[in-house]
Amino acid sequence: MSAHARPIAAGTRIGHVHLKVADLERAIAFYCDVLGFELQQRYGGQAAFVSAGGYHHHIGLNTWESKGGSPPPPGTTGLFHVAILYPTRADLADALMRLVRAGVPLDGASDHGVSEALYLRDPDGNGIELYRDRPEAEWPRDENGQLAMVTQRLDLDDLLAAARTG
Repeated sequence: MSAHARPIAAGTRIGHVHLKVADLERAIAFYCDVLGFELQQRYGGQAAFVSAGGYHHHIGLNTWESKGGSPPPPGTTGLFHVAILYPTRADLADALMRLVRAGVPLDGASDHGVSEALYLRDPDGNGIELYRDRPEAEWPRDENGQLAMVTQRLDLDDLLAAARTG
């Protein structure tokens, strides 16, 4: 960061993401019926806004430039993934159970030390990360106090047990 740049306000958060989709009905079915988001507003067959907890929208879906389209090919720029943060481990476990019930395959599942994460693709090929953060006091740090994130295999059976007991 340059000596003159002032950091962004600490309370700043990503408010929502807006995705181009090929089929609005298919996208709504995935985000609402599989993941459990609630439909807040819809503009015919062109756009929909979904959220958790009644917020105006966390995810926008539209077909304005993409109806019937295909995902971008490898080797192009664009979105790597959207990360959806769950409040508790039991909530992340519930998300995993929803995916299993719907037959949605995982691309991966990782323990990053600071978080536990599930990786998958939505029906349009968009990368999705479903994760929960560990409490900051549990984050791995090196001898200088700097973050020391890792990528290790996440025990999915142990995570599922959190849904049954959490």
